[in-house]
Amino acid sequence: MKPPVFDYYDPRTLDQALDLLAEHGTDAKVLAGGQSLMPLLNMRLARPGVVVDLNRIAALAYVEVADDTLVVGAMTRQADAEASAEVGRHLPLLIETLRHVGHPPIRNRGTVGGSIAHADPAAELPALLLCLDGEVVAARRGARRTIRARDLFRTYLTTALDPEEILVEVRFPLPPAGTGGAFEELARRHGDYALVGVAATVRIDDGRIVAARLAFAGCGPVPVTPTGIEGLLVGARPTEELWEEAARAAAEALQPDDDVHASGAYRRRAAAVLAARALRRAAQRAGGDL
Repeated sequence: MKPPVFDYYDPRTLDQALDLLAEHGTDAKVLAGGQSLMPLLNMRLARPGVVVDLNRIAALAYVEVADDTLVVGAMTRQADAEASAEVGRHLPLLIETLRHVGHPPIRNRGTVGGSIAHADPAAELPALLLCLDGEVVAARRGARRTIRARDLFRTYLTTALDPEEILVEVRFPLPPAGTGGAFEELARRHGDYALVGVAATVRIDDGRIVAARLAFAGCGPVPVTPTGIEGLLVGARPTEELWEEAARAAAEALQPDDDVHASGAYRRRAAAVLAARALRRAAQRAGGDL
């Protein structure tokens, strides 16, 4: 199908883009890599009167480390983040996660910020951002604000971003020394959105777990972090039985919906298996015994 008729703008600066959003408000859609918006336009599931294309705003593409945080400009291509020496040195878990996003041609166009702002609950990057307790920076004309990941995702494809705001930066906190991370995913085919995905971090000190965190994709209208897992894990020594118990408890806290791809019960069972794998691998990378 062909997209509906819309007015197209390709501003050269962020200020120009923000002026356009201030002028057109809810009638405007922001185009980043286009890997999500273009199919929606072509299927006429989105019918904006105005499309504001950010692809000529080079200032929004960068990767840097500041104050123990990996800072990624929203228009950074996923492939560029994947190939970044800075990311490889400081947050290899982001690279592992990105390799589950589509295929190389998709990641060549897709952007880190676009995936976060699109907020598909089965997408990988929102789950990773939530697992790391990260945040984003949103800009509007004359103002900026920071939104934590836990407050960003509202429901299916919906975030706390206002119509006049653009997500301009994604901030991934760097895990402390002694922390390992892992991302596991079950999909119908490699490159598909996750039936279930899970990001895990585990920090180990002197043979005991001092911190652990999980975040799931594909298990509800937003990425989900089960509560109570840290209480089960922190202070314990890593064992195979512990991973299984924690993963089972985390999965039982989920309320995934049934859909055409899988039942909620199947997703919950898959979540338990994947969470155990992710915790085990994260602990190994943290220097644990298993």
